[in-house]
Amino acid sequence: MALSIAATWPLGIARTARFASRHVRATVVISLILICGSFAAAAALSMRFDRVHALNQASVFEQRRARDLAAVVSAALDRMERQGRAFAEGRLTAAPDGVRNIAVYGPDGTAVSTLTGANAFVRLPREVVAAARGQRILIGSDGLATTVSAYGSYVVAVAFDAHVLAPAGMLERAGLTVANGLPLLGAGGGTIQARAHGWPVTVSVTPDDDGALAAWTGSLPLYLFVILGPALVGAWLASIFVGEFERRRRAESLKARPADAQLLVRLAQAEREAVEAQRSKAEFIAHMSHELRTPLNAVIGFSEIIEGQMFGPAGHAKYVEYAHDIGTAGRGLHGKIGDILEYANLEAGRYPVRLSTFDLAELAGTLVDEQVGRAFSRRIGLDFVAHAPAPVCADANAVKRILSCLIANALAFTPEGGRVRVSLTAEEGAVAVQVADTGPGFKPEEAKGAGNAFRRFDRQGGQTGQGLGLAIAVQLARRTGGALTLASSQGQGTKTELRLPKAA
Repeated sequence: MALSIAATWPLGIARTARFASRHVRATVVISLILICGSFAAAAALSMRFDRVHALNQASVFEQRRARDLAAVVSAALDRMERQGRAFAEGRLTAAPDGVRNIAVYGPDGTAVSTLTGANAFVRLPREVVAAARGQRILIGSDGLATTVSAYGSYVVAVAFDAHVLAPAGMLERAGLTVANGLPLLGAGGGTIQARAHGWPVTVSVTPDDDGALAAWTGSLPLYLFVILGPALVGAWLASIFVGEFERRRRAESLKARPADAQLLVRLAQAEREAVEAQRSKAEFIAHMSHELRTPLNAVIGFSEIIEGQMFGPAGHAKYVEYAHDIGTAGRGLHGKIGDILEYANLEAGRYPVRLSTFDLAELAGTLVDEQVGRAFSRRIGLDFVAHAPAPVCADANAVKRILSCLIANALAFTPEGGRVRVSLTAEEGAVAVQVADTGPGFKPEEAKGAGNAFRRFDRQGGQTGQGLGLAIAVQLARRTGGALTLASSQGQGTKTELRLPKAA
């Protein structure tokens, strides 16, 4: 087994080297991913260790603070005990700051004397006085604390305000509890505890984890820089090296094959010329269409004035007839130029698309109603299959233009006595509107070219335009996010379908 692995190891290295040399871009991407992953892993480990270190430092600091606070409390309790003994010896006649009262109990457990009177002192049970002869006792409640300790054959109790045990600044996130677990001062329940020397009182401190992690949180941008900085620099350098490598390789290949190089140069030149010619054609058509529409508006307007004899009789009936013919021809030419201009804008990518949500069933019904008169005049049945509301997300103006073109084409190529049917079908994620007629349909060779610009299909008894209506409909359907399909058989009519995305 070991020999087989040793034998295949050089083969694996050779295959990896060949892959790297043949797929430079993939190799660079894989290398960048590995580099970023290693830096991210190193930064994550460092962040974890720093966080643990910060919490440990905070714990050590709080333990030291708990011991210091316990020493301060112990010293304060010792001071209270000394003041009680001074009173028992007769050396103290007035209550010091913070002391409420001092009482001396005799051997039988009764109060012998008090500093400020018996009524101002909490009386101690005999069993408490008896227990104090063997150990120090600390009683606390409602901010008042009492030390009870033996002094010779007597027991001295000192009642004082608990706040004198420690400064307020040292009690932040700290508390004192007596032997029975009752809180004496501050907020107890901390995880770090220390015992006051010689007294039954426990100091508890809650670590400030948020404060300890504040500095660690502030260094997070540095960790991000450690991760992203080398990765970005490596990506930049890799892109430069890969570009230089590919440039030199292309140069070497061109030197090795001059005929192929000349062919590539010619192809690139031809592509640039084709793009420039297409752009120039679109701009020329749009410009000329605009220039032609301006004088046509004047021709149409003046012909309508002459036809209507707005400034008096024309002088001869033929003038009115000619003016009518001029206006009709001008309006027809104006419409054709408009189609050319619209198609040129679509090809040049200048047609604005404004997506919105609207009811396709309502729009289709409105367009059918507009064509009822035309269908009736040609004795063609025009049906619209009513449908529930069908909301779609598309450009309403573009969809209106498409459906108008499809219905107009169906009516134009359907003979008298025929029928045109408009229907809607709701599917999952899409809504389709179909326009079907009973016209002559398309020949197989005609169906292949349907939708191309300036492709005309002459039919007996039908008037054909310049071949832009269906091409404009196809372009508009693509730009508004839909699809337009055509199905036809010669002599069996034509069915066009516009499919649009359903509104969310």
